[in-house]
Amino acid sequence: MQVEIAREKIAQLMKELNQHNYNYYQEDAPTISDYDFDQLLKELQELEQQFPQFADENSPTKRVGGDITKKFDTVEHRYPMLSLGNSYNREDLTDFDERVQKLAGRPVEYVCELKYDGVAIGISYKNGKLERAVTRGDGSKGDDITANVKTIRSIPLQLQGSDYPADFEIRGEIFYPLSVFAKINEEREKEGEALLANPRNAASGTLKMQDSAVVAQRKLDSYLYYMLGDHKVASQHFESLDIARKLGFKAPPKEKNMIAKCNSIDEIFEFIDYWEDHRNELDFEIDGIVIKVNDYHLQEELGYTAKSPRWAIAYKYKTAQARTILNEITYQVGRTGAITPVANLQPVLLAGTTVKRASLHNADQIEKLDVREGDTVLVEKGGEIIPKIVGVDLSERPENSEPNQYIEHCPECSNELRRIEGEAQHYCPNEWSCPPQIKGKMAHFISRKAMDIDGLGEETVQQLYDAGLVQNIADIYELSKDQLLPLERMAEKSANNLIAGVEASKQIPFERVLFAIGIRFVGETVAKKLAKYFKSIKAIQQASFEELVAVDEIGDKIAESVIHFFEEEKNQQLIESLLAKGLQFELIETEDEYATDILEGATFVVSGVFEKFSRDELKQAIEQNGGKNVGSLSAKTNYLIAGDKMGPAKKEKAEKLGIQIVSEDDFIQMLQG
Repeated sequence: MQVEIAREKIAQLMKELNQHNYNYYQEDAPTISDYDFDQLLKELQELEQQFPQFADENSPTKRVGGDITKKFDTVEHRYPMLSLGNSYNREDLTDFDERVQKLAGRPVEYVCELKYDGVAIGISYKNGKLERAVTRGDGSKGDDITANVKTIRSIPLQLQGSDYPADFEIRGEIFYPLSVFAKINEEREKEGEALLANPRNAASGTLKMQDSAVVAQRKLDSYLYYMLGDHKVASQHFESLDIARKLGFKAPPKEKNMIAKCNSIDEIFEFIDYWEDHRNELDFEIDGIVIKVNDYHLQEELGYTAKSPRWAIAYKYKTAQARTILNEITYQVGRTGAITPVANLQPVLLAGTTVKRASLHNADQIEKLDVREGDTVLVEKGGEIIPKIVGVDLSERPENSEPNQYIEHCPECSNELRRIEGEAQHYCPNEWSCPPQIKGKMAHFISRKAMDIDGLGEETVQQLYDAGLVQNIADIYELSKDQLLPLERMAEKSANNLIAGVEASKQIPFERVLFAIGIRFVGETVAKKLAKYFKSIKAIQQASFEELVAVDEIGDKIAESVIHFFEEEKNQQLIESLLAKGLQFELIETEDEYATDILEGATFVVSGVFEKFSRDELKQAIEQNGGKNVGSLSAKTNYLIAGDKMGPAKKEKAEKLGIQIVSEDDFIQMLQG
């Protein structure tokens, strides 16, 4: 075959196969048989082997897999993958609606969708071709599983038409169709292999397989439901999914009522009720309904908390329950000293997994349920993840049953427990000598999202502590090779790697060090905000309560915890020790040729929709020129930059506090001096 003819034939077959994939998975209207499709695919494979110079990285032949991935690279998300706030009662949804309506100052339209019980994925496209697929991971970073995702036939490798953004991301959920999952388990049973526990875990495990050819055989499916990019394809979420379908994505179908616009809380409840009755008719699992504000401008106005968008909420359906015997109540000590009572159960199968332990949360919960050792209890999975006891069958209670007496002393160090007013949990105050707290703090310090010390894991921390080599996180930086070599399973190479990992961790940036030292309530996101705002550990140590709560998303509880941490003399000594070891306790900011100090000392709140800047660009410009962004209006706020569609409540509050309200153009003039 002539080279030019081969090139044209390959292009024609690719186009034809992509169209057949679209017809089958997106339109549910196949136009050829599976046999004919396979024959076309075989023809394309043979041509690509004969003329590899014309083989496209996103060819339909990639669907059969074959790439071997020894290690999945960790990739930073371009846009954080936040989780949704969950609710199990309708009052929460009513409260959510009232909050949104109040801020919007007008009727709000929502979009209701199914909450798919699968594996969250973010897929990037450039110039119409699939570029990369990344798991949720920790929300800021995930694993690159592109080779495996390319085998999923409902995910387009090449987009339909030509009217698509040059660079964007689409998010959704990958899952096992229940019919496929059942067939796989039937085959495994025949072969005498262990059955897959449940579709979600099986999908997650499949996507992390090294051989993409095996992934291709598993026949995973997907629904994609959220488009992101620097420039929105539409002004409304519902409209953006119409565009997604035209581009070839398998978005939730309107005609099957899997997605709907709702103009009132009653319409939302109707959607919830419908799918609670009909969810068993689906060929995939759902665990609830997601409610989103439809208007993208209002979404921006509502913004985000540290973990979740304020413009969306998930309603979770009640989960399956199981009955079993509570054999014993024991108590665990966390790294913060919090005591968690644990129910040790007679093993029982629940939602596809065997449950042996369940959380009892705190003393109040035990008292409320009047749960006792020997009781027959009802167990369910909170959020379908963590097992919890939700009830007691009193008719089955043994005659010699005695009420549970909550412990008064720490089960690990025997110190008397304390209970802080207004909090549900008891605490062991012996944070510097209680073994689980010491080891827990060190395990947190070395974790992946914190110092990420290569060669040092929780098991090694246990060894080091038991050997008396470490008593706090600063001791990690005193370790020598001679101390490590006598430890079990610690060869010379392992010891060298650990020492090198400890030394390399001194270059970890300030925001991660701040997260790593384990201030209560200071998670990864809060640490980033504090580091960016105050620039150094010294500034945070000296910050007042008022200065702390002025930081975007920092509330009273976090501010009080930060102040309490730095008031402790031992914590002050710990920070001094870590500073002396060379850890990064100042924010290293990249030089910016456009930066000025023209806004030095001024604090801003940004609200509304803008023409010349995005909200993020405005905030970046404020910081580049010496100003500070805060999340809410207070007497210390200097300026409110007001855009279109800003909520009337915010304007009213600014006027009441005497805050200067400026437009986008006013702000530009401020930058020009």
